[in-house]
Amino acid sequence: MQIENAGLLTQERRILIDRLNPVDFFGPHDSNLRFIRSLFPKLSILSRGDEIVARGEQTDLENFALLVTRSLTLLESKGQLSSHDLELLHKKLQEGSGVSSDFPEVLMHGPSDVILTGNDGLQVRARTTNQKRLVEAAYKYDLVFAIGPSGTGKTYTAVALAVKAMRNKEVRRIILTRPAVEAGESLGFLPGDLREKLDPYLQPLYDALRDMIPQEKLRYLMENGLIQIAPLAYMRGRTLDNAFVILDEAQNATHSQMKMFLTRMGQNARFIITGDLTQVDLPPKQRSGLPEALRLLQGMEGIGFVFFDRHDVVRHPLVRKVLEAYEAAEKSDETQGGTPPR
Repeated sequence: MQIENAGLLTQERRILIDRLNPVDFFGPHDSNLRFIRSLFPKLSILSRGDEIVARGEQTDLENFALLVTRSLTLLESKGQLSSHDLELLHKKLQEGSGVSSDFPEVLMHGPSDVILTGNDGLQVRARTTNQKRLVEAAYKYDLVFAIGPSGTGKTYTAVALAVKAMRNKEVRRIILTRPAVEAGESLGFLPGDLREKLDPYLQPLYDALRDMIPQEKLRYLMENGLIQIAPLAYMRGRTLDNAFVILDEAQNATHSQMKMFLTRMGQNARFIITGDLTQVDLPPKQRSGLPEALRLLQGMEGIGFVFFDRHDVVRHPLVRKVLEAYEAAEKSDETQGGTPPR
């Protein structure tokens, strides 16, 4: 990697990508290049073979060069580069006035960030600051609330922590549960028996497990009750001990369901509760039990709280823009006297 300054008069920076495949840096169909342009709208940024050239004001050029050189270092470390990585890096550099020489540790994904190795060598990592906080909280507290918008990796990270705990023989079983709430669909019109009707609601949990546990072993663990996936209503009357328990989509749990779930905690149990307060699918006359639980339990010793935001979104970059648009609309409704989200 080599940097050339074409001179203050020309106000141009050229960065040569000589140790990496330029395609890996520029991204599929130049997606990363387009994203860098969006971060520096005042610059003219072009790619020429294995070189990236920018023209504009000196301050913008310095920040641009710093971002690109750090991005190349990140690409060398990770072997891949996404627009999400670029945005996180840009945010970190802005926090350091754009000239910090300390490489953002959150982006380096060092060995300590690896939660476990899944199927086909897949390394499941804590990719954002709040995902790391969730990992730290899960090791520190037996009960953790992870609250934030969809796409932030709350559930996936929680499932990875559960699988790791079972591998390390810290718990005997994993229990994954969600409220079976109709989100615009009707269970009655879905085919199959009750279990088959409920499976679509539990599919994200199955998907996460399939990434982390070989198919045959997963089947064995589920058939022998060592991994259980069930609707929240099935938790009533049970004592959940020696287990890593995840309540997903907790915003759709009612007051009585939330109280019931929290009182299922047995000896050597670890609970993670995930939810998104902006996506309550309960009928209008039912109130979510999650806001109440947060209000009652916040500050209680022995309970951890991690709050995610749109900056933690690890899905397609458009997901973050969609969330921003909805947040702006909801704030507008509130200021105009509309009904806030339940």
